[in-house]
Amino acid sequence: MAHILVADDDDLLGELVRFKLEAAGHEVTIRQDGAAALEAARQGDVDLLVLDAMMPVMSGADVLRAMGQEMPDIPVVMLTSRKAQADVMAALTSGARDYLTKPFIPDELVVRVNAILKTARMAR
Repeated sequence: MAHILVADDDDLLGELVRFKLEAAGHEVTIRQDGAAALEAARQGDVDLLVLDAMMPVMSGADVLRAMGQEMPDIPVVMLTSRKAQADVMAALTSGARDYLTKPFIPDELVVRVNAILKTARMAR
């Protein structure tokens, strides 16, 4: 079981992601703004971050940059409505391990998260 931090300001989407990830055996914490998500990651015990790009207080791009500097071993999966190729490339270049656009298939997110966690565990 992994501890997954979900950072998204959409309550319903956050609960859907929580439901799917918990059904897959993971522990999930939700934060609704970028600053709160970064603080939760700093508290420790986070294995993966699912991150929206557009959030209040601190953008997903800013969170991603801070994660890369402070906690580069925590994989980040971007889950966002930003579909432009430039946004995808910027996120992946900044350290995101994967990028999914909304609307998305929740089961696909779970499969991608599990694959990234498996790879991260093998690298340790």
